[in-house]
Amino acid sequence: MTEISGKTEAFVAAAPVTEITLATRAIAVVAVVGLISGIIAATCGGYWLSNFTQAYCMVLTLLGCALLYGQLGLVSLCQWALVGVGGWVSLRVYHSFHPPFVFTVLAGGLGASVIGMIWGLPALRMRGLYLALVTLMLASAFQTLVVVTSFPVGGPGFLGQVGASGNARVMMARPAFAASDTAYFVFVALITLLGIFLVEAHRRTKPGRAWALIRKDEHMAIAAGVRVVFYKAWAFAVAGFLAGVAGALMAGLFGQLDASAFAPTDSIIVFIGTLLGGYDSWLGSLLGGILTRFVPALLIDFNVNTYLGFMFFGLALLMALRDPLGIGGRLTLLAVRLWVKYEGRRRG
Repeated sequence: MTEISGKTEAFVAAAPVTEITLATRAIAVVAVVGLISGIIAATCGGYWLSNFTQAYCMVLTLLGCALLYGQLGLVSLCQWALVGVGGWVSLRVYHSFHPPFVFTVLAGGLGASVIGMIWGLPALRMRGLYLALVTLMLASAFQTLVVVTSFPVGGPGFLGQVGASGNARVMMARPAFAASDTAYFVFVALITLLGIFLVEAHRRTKPGRAWALIRKDEHMAIAAGVRVVFYKAWAFAVAGFLAGVAGALMAGLFGQLDASAFAPTDSIIVFIGTLLGGYDSWLGSLLGGILTRFVPALLIDFNVNTYLGFMFFGLALLMALRDPLGIGGRLTLLAVRLWVKYEGRRRG
C-alpha cells in the first residue's frame, strides 16, 4: 500500500465509531466532479469551455499514468502518444463504419489498450529510468510516424487519404445528444467520472492487491501465486484504454486531429501533472489534468509565450518531488480528518 493510502486508512481506523464506506467515497466523487463540472458548464463558453473539455480528456490520461506509477512504480512516458492512437483509431472506425458515437469512443479505447499492452512489454524486464526512456522513444516514434504519414486524416476506407489536409479532411460528427459545446462537455465529464470509478474499482479489488504485492517485491508476488506478467499487462491495458478514450473524445471535440499534436514532450507534462496532483488519489488526477491544460490556456489568453509553461511545470516537479502526496493527496487527507471529526461528534 502506498504512503497516502496508508495514512488515509490510519485516519479512518482512528475514527471513534465508523469508517468511510465505499458508498460515501462514491458520493464524494460524484459530488466533487459534479460541482466542478456544473460550475464550468454554467460559467464558461467558447475558448475556455473547449479548454476545460480538453482538460477532462487530460484527466483520463493522468488516471492511467497514475495507475501505473502509483500501483506498480512504473514510469510510462508514452501516455500522450496513446491518446493519439485512440484518436486515430476512433476516426478511422467512424469514417469506415459510421457506428454510434459511444461505440466509436470504445473502439479508440480498445485500440489504444492493445497498443498500450504491446508498448508495456519492456516493463517485464526493466523499470525506473530505463523504462521511462524506452516509452519516451516509443512516443517519439509514434509522433514521427503520424507526421510523415499525416495521420489521422479523413477520407474513405480504413486507412483514409494519406496526406489529406484542410478541406480534404472529413470531420467526425458529435452525437446528437451532445451536439452543442456545453452538452459535449457534460458528456466528457460523465465519461471522466466513469473513468475515475474504473480506476478506483481496480485499486480496491483483486488487481489492486496484486499490483501492491508486485510493487513491494516481485519474487514475493510470484511465490504468492500472483501472475506478474498478466497483472502488469492488465495495468498497461487499463492505462491505454483510458488514454484511447481521451483521444476519441478529443477527436469528437474538434472533428479531426492534427498529426503534430502528439509531441513526446507532452507525455512528460502528463507525468509531471500526475506527480503534481498526486498519483494515489483520483482527486490528484482531476486537479493535475485541469492544471496541465489550464496553465497553457491561460498563457495563450494573455499572449504569453507558452514555453514559460515548461518553467512552471519544472518548478512544480521540484515541489512534487518534495511532497509525494501531491495536491490531491493533501486535500484527501484533510477531507478524511474532517470526516472523522464529523462522524465522531455525530455519534459521540
